[in-house]
Amino acid sequence: MSGIFSRYDALLIVSFGGPEKREDVIPFLENVLRGRNVPHERLLEVAEHYYHFDGRSPINDQNRALMQALRPVLKIPIYWGNRNWHPMLADTIRQMRDDGIKRAVAFVTSAFGSYSGCRQYIEDIERARGTAGEGAPEIFKIRPFSAHPKFIEAMTDRVRAALAEFPHGRLVFTAHSVPVSMAESSPYVRELERACAAVAGNAEWKLVYQSRSGPPGQPWLEPDIGAYLREIRSDVVIVPIGFLSDHMEVLYDLDTEARAVCDELGVKMVRAGTVGTHPAMIEMIAEMVEQEHESCVETCCAAPKRQATRSPVLPT
Repeated sequence: MSGIFSRYDALLIVSFGGPEKREDVIPFLENVLRGRNVPHERLLEVAEHYYHFDGRSPINDQNRALMQALRPVLKIPIYWGNRNWHPMLADTIRQMRDDGIKRAVAFVTSAFGSYSGCRQYIEDIERARGTAGEGAPEIFKIRPFSAHPKFIEAMTDRVRAALAEFPHGRLVFTAHSVPVSMAESSPYVRELERACAAVAGNAEWKLVYQSRSGPPGQPWLEPDIGAYLREIRSDVVIVPIGFLSDHMEVLYDLDTEARAVCDELGVKMVRAGTVGTHPAMIEMIAEMVEQEHESCVETCCAAPKRQATRSPVLPT
């Protein structure tokens, strides 16, 4: 693909962030949980998932790979900032200001509309712009893109490869569970179901959820993948459609925990790849950088009720 000229001065990749060594894990999780009433033992429980991989989340390397794949096709600078770990979003926007960037477009590494995956990132960007102060660039966020044909193409290609390895597996799509109150204030479930149907085509499929992090008494989206695997007791092809790359929720919750359940049940599991830097994804992002982006309406992906006491969607 030849270089893309944009009406923007820069592309900003915005992501959740993750620790890169054991010493980062607790400070990272404290950033995630700041201002939230989450028991310390829950923090330590999640920390163990990271220690299982020597404290290094793969998400940062995956964002670096995304930037590297985009550089040959874009003729504008590419920046990267995270919500919860370095490079922090506010620091990145300060750098953009100092570099003379006036108008940027933001690609958030979340395909589906929900408060935590869309609206909260808009708030993060505006807060970081405020921290950067006078001269901070205008930043226009790309809307959730789960219905984009090239996202569907990339995900379908990953599923096709998994089915070639194991054609008789039952097709099970997974996404991060969120509180029911958050789902009700966003198009999250509707967009997931539409994308799953588009990728599955004529094949039978089921959408389940993973990585729940809220208190037991709070309703979250179900069924949970572990419970569903125990219910069907069948060979499966698991498709993490709710995740753009193989980060901790995929490596631990699927490749470790879900696989352990399948081993316990004596059934076979094949896990489809995430879209990652699939060529269709790179084409999609490059095309979106060319477009004029309208701001999401204020009612889109609204915060769930009782926002001050809501449970965070934790990394796992």
